[in-house]
Amino acid sequence: MLRRSLLATLALLALGVSGARASDARWPIFRGPDSSGVATGVETPTRWDVPGGEGVLWQSPLPGLAHSSPVVWGDAIYVTSAVSEAGKAELKVGLYGDIGAAADSGVQRWMVYRIDRASGAIVWERVAHEGAPHQQRHTKSTHANATPATDGEHVVAFFGSEGLYCYDSEGELQWKKDLGVLKAVFFRVPEAEWGFASSPVIDDGVVYVQVDVIDGGFVAAFDVADGRELWRTPRGDVPTWSTPQVQEVGGRKLVIANGWKHIGAYDAATGEEVWRLTGGGDIPVPTPVVAEGLVFITNAHGDQAPIYAIRPGAEGDISLSGSARSSDAIAWSVARGGAYMQTPLVLGGILYNCRDNGALTAYRAATGEVLYQERLGGGSTGFTASPVAADGKVYFTSEDGDVHVVKAGESFELLSVNPLGEVAMATPAIADGVLYFRTRSRLVAVGAP
Repeated sequence: MLRRSLLATLALLALGVSGARASDARWPIFRGPDSSGVATGVETPTRWDVPGGEGVLWQSPLPGLAHSSPVVWGDAIYVTSAVSEAGKAELKVGLYGDIGAAADSGVQRWMVYRIDRASGAIVWERVAHEGAPHQQRHTKSTHANATPATDGEHVVAFFGSEGLYCYDSEGELQWKKDLGVLKAVFFRVPEAEWGFASSPVIDDGVVYVQVDVIDGGFVAAFDVADGRELWRTPRGDVPTWSTPQVQEVGGRKLVIANGWKHIGAYDAATGEEVWRLTGGGDIPVPTPVVAEGLVFITNAHGDQAPIYAIRPGAEGDISLSGSARSSDAIAWSVARGGAYMQTPLVLGGILYNCRDNGALTAYRAATGEVLYQERLGGGSTGFTASPVAADGKVYFTSEDGDVHVVKAGESFELLSVNPLGEVAMATPAIADGVLYFRTRSRLVAVGAP
């Protein structure tokens, strides 16, 4: 292990990652800084081959099954997992519509890991909870979908019905919350239990959570230091799987929540509703995106698949009437074209929106003008991980573990397709020019040659 750590550290140094610079590496929540999916000021690789060992700094096995993404702070990577007592858990990927649950309701251990960023070695591991899950999961889901969050001092992991946990960076439990049985089900068929997935967000000493479940949904804020509940606002929506966005918009910090009956923004200090919007896909998953002075909302399930571009300063009910596609509060929208699973990405004034089947559309973010439409993966491969970007490149990871690297710009240019060698459902992280991929059974660090 010492030799492996030394080799990995030398590889990072070869990339220009000094000790001082490495300590500044931050990808602290789902989709990184500001939940944008964008890393700035770093060079990142274009080509690699994990099965062939090309461009791989290290790869380490991760026990259990999870779709949670890695997060990074300094020399630490934090990940979560659910480890089944029965052994390897079933996972069925691909483009299919079966609403059934997986047959692994036996005893699980919900785990939190700290990984050394230089070597991939496990620094510490903690069992947050052990027992039979309160709910089943979908065959394409896991019992650990939510990405942890960190501010360097605290690590917060959310396991839905199994609780909300906060550790310090050394792995000491600081507090935990039992938020009850959170029924994340298909609202039309409540027997179809799919598993919780909304990730926590830490911002300025506060943990924010969005809990859209079949009954008693809410958005809430907790003090990260001691777990004190600061506020809780009820939400009357069906179960959703979206992570909230916490951002300053128009001079006011907002908690922005995707939804079907209630897409909404709340005052981050009080939980008071600021604006709301009704209309969209009936099982929202993508996280709201704040970029180019707008708030972008998308979802796609049922008979609607919109994209909304919401102006700062919106207040009250901003739902569109009739066939209207814009208003004083909404700069532009499209009725069909939104994404079901993936959160879109905005880079250089362009909104990249990729659907489950790899259909990629690039919009001019300010106006909604379509710049191009292309297909990734041939149409038979599923895409669940959200795109990330750096160094003028956008990375789209297929469920089969092929990463499509697209040059950022107004015209489509596919730079490469790179194999991870294993199923990949989690959104990758980027730190100091290194991409960190969580695959079916491993954490993989890929760096530029």
